[in-house]
Amino acid sequence: MKKNFVLGIGLSAALAMTSCKSSESAYKKAYEKAKQQQVVAAEQEPVQTQTTTQVEVTPVTPVTPQEPVSTTDVNTVQVQTENVTVVSGSGLKAYSVVCGSFSLKANAEGLQKTLSNAGYNAQVVYNGEKNMYRVVASTFDDKAAAVQSRDVLRGTYSDAWLLYSK
Repeated sequence: MKKNFVLGIGLSAALAMTSCKSSESAYKKAYEKAKQQQVVAAEQEPVQTQTTTQVEVTPVTPVTPQEPVSTTDVNTVQVQTENVTVVSGSGLKAYSVVCGSFSLKANAEGLQKTLSNAGYNAQVVYNGEKNMYRVVASTFDDKAAAVQSRDVLRGTYSDAWLLYSK
């Protein structure tokens, strides 16, 4: 009895699988119909002429304030200390302004390019302990100049922070 039941189930499954097979001709007909519609649409579409326009590009210069932008007390500004190595750039001074942190090097290089196009001497540094790539927009010997630059950059990069490299 069990053998007949299992055999019946097997035959039913085989019949069901073979009846669901699609025919190649149906796909071919659908393809030909779509191709005809595409040809008709192309014939009805008006011919467009291409025009080119000259665009004038104005170079962007970074803002360098002559007077302190903020009245922030330099002694109370938080500075994060990290041991970093320069990946691309000319080297760091004691205090640096970080505009972005990324786990992927390609993302950090993208922001570096954006900052470089804006006139900054952007650099990418790597923190091996945290496995993070930091994008440094500017670097300074004294903390006051770094704070001033950070305040300017916060207009565009609101999360900009100061890094003291060991």
